[in-house]
Amino acid sequence: MATKFFSLLLITLIFLSTATTTSLASDEAKDASTNCNAASAGECYDKPKSLRLKLIAIPTILVASMIGVCLPLFTRSIPALSPDRNLFVIVKAFASGVILATGYMHVLPDSFDNLTSPCLPKNPWSQFPFATFVAMLAALVTLMMDSMMMSFFSRRKGGGRASAEVSSIRSPDEQVVVHASAHGHGHGHGLQAIGNKDLEASTLQRNRIIVQVLEMGIVVHSVVIGLSMGASQNPCTIRPLVAALCFHQLFEGMGLGGCILQAEYGMKMKSILVFFFSTTTPFGIAIGIALSNVYSDNSPTALIVVGLLNAASAGLLEYTALVDLLAADFMGPKLQSSIKLQLWAFLAVLLGSGGMSLMAKWA
Repeated sequence: MATKFFSLLLITLIFLSTATTTSLASDEAKDASTNCNAASAGECYDKPKSLRLKLIAIPTILVASMIGVCLPLFTRSIPALSPDRNLFVIVKAFASGVILATGYMHVLPDSFDNLTSPCLPKNPWSQFPFATFVAMLAALVTLMMDSMMMSFFSRRKGGGRASAEVSSIRSPDEQVVVHASAHGHGHGHGLQAIGNKDLEASTLQRNRIIVQVLEMGIVVHSVVIGLSMGASQNPCTIRPLVAALCFHQLFEGMGLGGCILQAEYGMKMKSILVFFFSTTTPFGIAIGIALSNVYSDNSPTALIVVGLLNAASAGLLEYTALVDLLAADFMGPKLQSSIKLQLWAFLAVLLGSGGMSLMAKWA
């Protein structure tokens, strides 16, 4: 599973690099629009000052990302923040709200801006809502992958009679029949123990799938936003963006870190996940700096590629936040058994999504 995940990551990064190269070739070959190039430069154009700010941004964002994603991983040693405690549920709800707002308030609006830019031909880009269409397709593809991966895991782990017995245990209506059957009281408890173990394994696998899907969406978005920032020569835009991205990565990392903690990965896998999350935005900035002389944010190819990637990332993040994180927790037994805890969790979601929405003013 991990191998497939990192294969997907590598394919995505290669695709991004290829798309950027195609964009650059297009920029050099085409006769660019004067208005679009002028808009790209802006009134606050200062290349040396921009470069200094970007060089400061790389380690700053890297450290903020590492703190955010590692913070939940170190809470295991704090009893009050262990995954089975109420405080962890509230913190996770806050982080889920951050991820939800990232998709709706940061990534999707960027996709709209890119795909409806006046630098693109009106036909077809202004005639059809490509941003929401691609986001919808991404959410459906994520659902399909989610379902198929869980189905593959279930078939691999169980089969035949054992699988049927576990299914009967999981069904509330048939569970009574199992205990009341002529197989005996002890046999019923044996099947229940098998069912509990299978349920725990299924939950663990589910948490690992969530981590992989979530990391995929975050990595795509992080590279794209880093590339845009690295290619910018406008210090008036970069200065507030550095601070906003630090907070963005900090809170987004907390959400991902909480999911990694529940997935119960080994140290090696945790380190790899932390590395990918922490380095993708600085990596994108570095690529943007290297290509800043020839890369144009407002070239048609760059707008289309970045816009479609943002739309896909938005759909993925929205699905993961709503279905895998929020719905799974709020419909789960822990929150359903306590109205008070539900209200605290709702408040945490509102605070997380509200704070991240406020940051959309700068990033």
